[in-house]
Amino acid sequence: MKLRVLEDNNTFIDEYYLGEPAVSYYIENENEKILFDTGYSDAFIQNAKKMSIDLNQVQKIVLSHGHNDHTGGLPYLLEEVKNKNITLIAHENCFEQKILEQEEIGSPITREVLAQACQLKLTKQPVKVSKNITFLGEIPDIHLFEKREQIGVRTEQGKTIADTMKDDSAMVHQSEKGLFIITGCSHSGICNIIDYAKKICQDNRVLGVIGGFHLFEKNEKLKGTIQYLKENQVSLLYPCHCISLDAKIEMAKTLTIHEVGVGMELVID
Repeated sequence: MKLRVLEDNNTFIDEYYLGEPAVSYYIENENEKILFDTGYSDAFIQNAKKMSIDLNQVQKIVLSHGHNDHTGGLPYLLEEVKNKNITLIAHENCFEQKILEQEEIGSPITREVLAQACQLKLTKQPVKVSKNITFLGEIPDIHLFEKREQIGVRTEQGKTIADTMKDDSAMVHQSEKGLFIITGCSHSGICNIIDYAKKICQDNRVLGVIGGFHLFEKNEKLKGTIQYLKENQVSLLYPCHCISLDAKIEMAKTLTIHEVGVGMELVID
């Protein structure tokens, strides 16, 4: 698997790409070309062009969850790519209206519009994205220290309910050496995500993780996460987008973490 960072909060020194507080990855696996998340704007498209990546070759779009820093680029992508054979995979609640402090923070485009532009596959269940990559669907709550947090409200079947981000998911790449997790924000808890990936793939070996870890404060959640990653001997850690500097510094005291920036290329055998 080859992964290229199209969008992230960070850009590397002397790499002249656009950064924004968002996520988008371009992934090649076997013969599949996959786009994971679409950032907040059209910046990921501009970056892809600078990297000579043709988004018209994308066959699958996978969304980690419905927040607009992961779905905001969808309208621009539909203008850029006219291939209606593209399959879009996401949790079935991904496109429900999301509101935080009276502000719309969900997808700027509805499932009805998307259904006219691509093949929608909205599911709570795990589903194969390619031969070696699986979308995990709805992540179960496993670890007590990763209690779900409410982020505003969402509309489900005409009712307004607390949004505990049940639509937050991730992907897992399975190789002969073990599992590599690809996540957006990890609202579901990065340890919950990893444990569910291990269960789905029936493999306890975890090579690494890239994406948001949703860690901001020095608290029991951060402490539990660091202990979990140590116990599971996760060596390839690429925390980005949704994590504070304080959390990364604390992690780096006992774990090896790697910098992430737009343009970074990661190859996992």
